[in-house]
Amino acid sequence: MGSDGLHLRLAGGAILIARRALGDTGLEVSELGLGGAALGNLYAPVEDEDARLTVAAALEGGVNFVDVAPFYGMGLAERRVGDALRMRETVISTKVGRLLDPLSSAPGMVERHGFVTTLPFEPRFDYTREGILRSHEDSLQRLGLGRIDLLLIHDIGSSTQGAEAARRMAELTEGGGLDALAMLKRQGIIAGWGLGVNEIAVCLEILNHARPDAILLAGRYSLLDQEALERLFPAAAARSVPIIVGGPFNSGLLAGTPRFDYAPPPAAIRDKAKRLDAICTHHGVPLPAAALQFILAHPQVATTVPGARSADEVRANIGFLDVAIPSALWHDLADNGLVSADAPLPA
Repeated sequence: MGSDGLHLRLAGGAILIARRALGDTGLEVSELGLGGAALGNLYAPVEDEDARLTVAAALEGGVNFVDVAPFYGMGLAERRVGDALRMRETVISTKVGRLLDPLSSAPGMVERHGFVTTLPFEPRFDYTREGILRSHEDSLQRLGLGRIDLLLIHDIGSSTQGAEAARRMAELTEGGGLDALAMLKRQGIIAGWGLGVNEIAVCLEILNHARPDAILLAGRYSLLDQEALERLFPAAAARSVPIIVGGPFNSGLLAGTPRFDYAPPPAAIRDKAKRLDAICTHHGVPLPAAALQFILAHPQVATTVPGARSADEVRANIGFLDVAIPSALWHDLADNGLVSADAPLPA
């Protein structure tokens, strides 16, 4: 699955983004996908037309994989992405684990759960069989599509669930949630299922219960954080479970936004980002280009899904794949202890 850092070009100089098999699902995904959180108005509003143009730029640039969730804008991202994808050949993933209950009045221009000007629904956790099946049906309706390729169990770990984590896991494992996902795959309704989380412990826990078709792990394999290398990647490799890397810029810090894991970065992380940027600048390489190419060099990684809120951001991310990065940059990062000695480096 790993990238050799080379990309073919189409007539006119456009990059032809490589595609990789997503485990044994029968799906092939572009090594660069599109994360849909920003299209749900994460932190700031995005106009409907800008959302449409963002998805269109991704598809025109060779991206064939889009990831969304009911939680993103309380259904807004799914509505927008579905409208933009209709009648297009793409691979789409969305999440299960949250149901959306209608509010009695529109929330207005306020931030809720990190999203602004959302649709008038309130999320409610439910990982039971009934909750999973209803979530799937509701997402089909919001997307306006006849099929969802990949269903990902969303935010079931302790960092989101806190004291409720054990109860939510019991809903999934004893309340029929995993059985519902297996049934949907067995019947051919979906191509596969997996996890969409920000933490490693819950991935390892799920691997003890079942074999997911993919794990979307946000923020734990990047130039700033390589925690996944020690335990998760070997465990996933042993079970032939591909990794989808979400949050390749760690919520923006590796792309010039002062945010790490959805919050202001701690001093040590800010310092590491500055050191990474200084070495990239010395070699004439944009830091986001190094961030994306570093991730894609790992053989367990099938694709990465940076978010974008404009067509220009999408085009910039695609262009970062084609930036020539000298081997000296990777050696400098390793020599300065900025990447793990166990991390595969791009050729």
